[in-house]
Amino acid sequence: MAGAGGLRYDDWVAEFYDSWFADWFDSAGTVDRLAELATLAGGGPVLELGIGTGRVALPLARRGVEVHGVDASEAMVARLRAKEGGDAIPVTIGDFGDVEVPGRFSLVFVTAGTFFELPRQEAQVRCFANVARCLAPGGLFVLDGPVPDTGRHGDEATMRIVRGESGQLVVRFAEVDRAHQRYVSHYAVLGEGGVRTFSVPFRYALPAELDLMATMAGLRLRERTAGWRGGRFTSASDEHVSVYALPP
Repeated sequence: MAGAGGLRYDDWVAEFYDSWFADWFDSAGTVDRLAELATLAGGGPVLELGIGTGRVALPLARRGVEVHGVDASEAMVARLRAKEGGDAIPVTIGDFGDVEVPGRFSLVFVTAGTFFELPRQEAQVRCFANVARCLAPGGLFVLDGPVPDTGRHGDEATMRIVRGESGQLVVRFAEVDRAHQRYVSHYAVLGEGGVRTFSVPFRYALPAELDLMATMAGLRLRERTAGWRGGRFTSASDEHVSVYALPP
């Protein structure tokens, strides 16, 4: 996840992250559903993997949920700390696929497809196992993600304009390698300082593969919907929210 000249994207994108991606995610629907699941899981502390700037964690905490977080980016966490209530959320710095977080949680969640930033299948399997270790009995693990269109063949590329800050043009070019279940989001940011580029790699997985990872970790699928606001998951769904449970 490095940019031009070896610059880590989060060293400077953290400043713009909230405004760039504000329209990409259903934050209100996500928080509503997570609050319901936190209550369903027993009302204990919850853990967000990839807490970032607090887009989900802060409104969830304002509802009275005890939120903890994990993130590898100190720059992102610094933006969280600068917001009202951000200092009250305990955050562990490290790779959310492997880092040990003290305590047990009734709910662990990861949103915005962040789970798939884990670069290899082995890392994703380890993440499920790590989550199972930190869940309280009967606890829930929730993640969202896209459903890849396996009916297409060959590589595919798509381009999208991202809403930038005033005076910025942000272009995203997504390059997909279906043979290896990978895609890379390449960004070009045009602004007063010239052009900056960075790339973010992902390793996607079908829901059935995620279910197998969960089974290996001792979790079972409790529910799968077509989004954070619910909706029946079908073969036509292009995204999913999956809820896994650790047996009591």
